Amino acid sequence: MLLGVDTGGTFTDFVFIGNNGVQTHKVLSTPDAPEKAILQGIKELDVDESSLLIVHGSTVATNAVLEGKGVRCCFITNTGMADILTIGRQARKELYHLNPAVKVPPVPKELCLEVSGRLSAKGERVESLNEDDLLSLHKTLKEIAPQAVAINCLFSFLDDEDECRIEGAVPNGIMVSRSSRVLPEYKEYERGMATWLNAYVGPLVKGYLDRLTSSVNTRSVSVMQSSAGTIAASQAGDQAVRMLLSGPAGGLMGALHIGKLAGYERLLTLDMGGTSTDVSLLNGEISLTSEGEIAGYPVAVPMVDMHTIGAGGGSIARVDKGGLLCVGPESAGAHPGPACYGQGGVAVTVTDANLYLGRISADHFLGGAMSLDINACNIAVEQLANALDCSPKQAAEGVIELANEHMARALRVISIQRGIDPAPYALMTFGGAGSLHVCALADALQIKTAVVPVNSGVLSAFGMLAAPKSRELSKSLVGELASISLALMQKNFLEMIDRGTVELLEEGVPQHKTKVNHLVDLRYVGQSYTLRVPWVTKQQATEEFHQLHEKRYGHQLELPVELVNLRMSITAEVNAPAMDTLTERKQGEMHQQSVSEEGDNIRVIQRQQLHANDEIVGESLIVETVATTYLAPGWRCKVDSLGNLMLTKA
Repeated sequence: MLLGVDTGGTFTDFVFIGNNGVQTHKVLSTPDAPEKAILQGIKELDVDESSLLIVHGSTVATNAVLEGKGVRCCFITNTGMADILTIGRQARKELYHLNPAVKVPPVPKELCLEVSGRLSAKGERVESLNEDDLLSLHKTLKEIAPQAVAINCLFSFLDDEDECRIEGAVPNGIMVSRSSRVLPEYKEYERGMATWLNAYVGPLVKGYLDRLTSSVNTRSVSVMQSSAGTIAASQAGDQAVRMLLSGPAGGLMGALHIGKLAGYERLLTLDMGGTSTDVSLLNGEISLTSEGEIAGYPVAVPMVDMHTIGAGGGSIARVDKGGLLCVGPESAGAHPGPACYGQGGVAVTVTDANLYLGRISADHFLGGAMSLDINACNIAVEQLANALDCSPKQAAEGVIELANEHMARALRVISIQRGIDPAPYALMTFGGAGSLHVCALADALQIKTAVVPVNSGVLSAFGMLAAPKSRELSKSLVGELASISLALMQKNFLEMIDRGTVELLEEGVPQHKTKVNHLVDLRYVGQSYTLRVPWVTKQQATEEFHQLHEKRYGHQLELPVELVNLRMSITAEVNAPAMDTLTERKQGEMHQQSVSEEGDNIRVIQRQQLHANDEIVGESLIVETVATTYLAPGWRCKVDSLGNLMLTKA
């Protein structure tokens, strides 16, 4: 019995796979205590907890960072380096702004602590760590009484002895996040930020997972990581920084799985929920990056390569001081939500605009389980129209057009701006609101094919069930690739394999069922940024680096190639959830006669009553329990054998 759960900002989504096939469900999220929504969903699904394997994506870490509501945390480093996180890279968002707003330091000055001890860039001992410093540190931490500490010593990726001694001096009851374990890589600022973020949200994640696991009587609870692999809940609290893109990673795994089954491995994906929209590009696999960020902070741990914007179904429309219409990034969230939810919301959101234009059927929202307040929606749209001095219909259309442009721009960032023509790709939209905008976005990027996958409104929850158990490990080893010792590289690779294998063994995964991928980060000597390529031999890695550099930047250089990081991906594949197939209609039976009904303006078609090879042409709403697909004029839809909606330009 499998249960995938995606905890979003507005809704918590469920996909249950049991003896009777696939069941989907949604409940409003409970941000203050996310486990409450999960327990509510399990109760409403009426499933036997004792036989459940739960895999879920959590927003606890993400929201804590975005809202600045992490725990009280100390940052411990070498003497003279306490300002590392405050100084950062001295990069300015507004290059020509002479008086930028002063950013609040991640860690207050009084919580930045220093100790003696220093290593050189080659790992040689420059200064010993004084025992008196450790005793003083222990006393100071008892007085400050933080909930967590982040330890980040210079060059600890070469030798972690000092960090381990500092960890031993931390009083009991305080969570310890050590950079030599969280991210043993060069770049002290990025390593320090990852270590601090891990400590900043770690106790919150651990507390939430402890409450969840103690509240359910299940066989196991796993959590989705930002790298699109799962980790046992019992281990996730110590690696909270690896959960910052937990939910979106599930969506990409679901898109990859269904895309392959449908015959499309080259996909542009768009996951539109209530609060945000995530876009990505897939070429038969999920790409990872170590250059992500959240709330303006760099996150150097591996995570899915995607671009996120503040545009969702709950994005609020407003008129600025200049009289121009703006949409987002502020969201109405789950409470009060859009005006049409009838929970006190008064501002127009993208959902309200879609409802006003007839692109959401009030009678079919969440399968009829949630009633919409059309009157409140109309009042909100009319007030926005008055502020814009236009008709209500024009105001609603303006909200949709602006939201579409925000999302189209995001899709261009991960395709055109990287030198990739999006036209040959298929656009796959999912999330609760994504399929309402699929045709408009495909038109904007001149894409002729789009896919709305089966259970699109809860695809992230479905993807959790298709995700492998995995670990992404890394270690910096800097030097010219041609001259660096193969034996030293192999030694470091084996150490990472041992660590990852032990963690997976604790989850019950035997070693013979794991798959190991070796990768390296390379650059030309003198460069600051790296490109990641598979590792087999030095010659092959060098050739692939040259080719990738030319593809990405348009040229190669006649310079030595330098190794920067060794990377190891260890995965244990799971049996992908079985997909039900649809039958075709009997000859002469018309699907439009049996599944459509006349709405006020647009034909409404029940998705669950569609059969394989059914075709729909012309403006229609294809409704289901967890989402609505708006088929725009000029587009046609054909249902494949799995129930996916295959959209093509007519």
